[in-house]
Amino acid sequence: MRPAYWVPPVLWMAVILWLASDRGSAERTGWLVVPALRFFFPGASPVQLDAMHGVVRKLGHAVEYAVLAALWLRAFARAGGGLPRGRAAWRAWALAAAWALVDESYQATVGSRTGSALDVAIDAAGAFAVAAAGARGWRVTAEQITRSLLWVAAVGGALLLAINLVAGVESGVLWLTVPAAVLALTLFRRRRTSAAPPPTP
Repeated sequence: MRPAYWVPPVLWMAVILWLASDRGSAERTGWLVVPALRFFFPGASPVQLDAMHGVVRKLGHAVEYAVLAALWLRAFARAGGGLPRGRAAWRAWALAAAWALVDESYQATVGSRTGSALDVAIDAAGAFAVAAAGARGWRVTAEQITRSLLWVAAVGGALLLAINLVAGVESGVLWLTVPAAVLALTLFRRRRTSAAPPPTP
């Protein structure tokens, strides 16, 4: 395996382990994250800011392991002859999930940190999202996510419009976003139909 492929994921693993030390504790990240949250949510109470800080930290776990899985996926898929996409993706996920166990085990030895099974699950879920997308193909996954979000916008928006009409509440931008979502779904369907091979006689 050429260094150009394996060095980035190994370096990222070292960064993750460095963040598992006192450097990544809630007290250390709070000085940066909490003021930013206070700027975006000026009316938030200290308890709400603390809760949001916790959510940001959990999202950080998922993102750092999604990046790790993506880097290992790239390495396994391109190094040498390269593994098939599916095998490369699941090998990358297994390695990222194993590193999550190492990460949390190390955190349990740091005085200002705690090891958490929940964090291992969050880490593995972040890596799984990338591995699943990589195994299926990025374009297919992006289209499926886009279509799902459009359905949520169309159906959920239509329900909100109906509730607002009954309650006599202004719907504002929903009058634009709901028809736009329906139109986009229609275009998606037409493109799929036109791309489908003709039926065999």
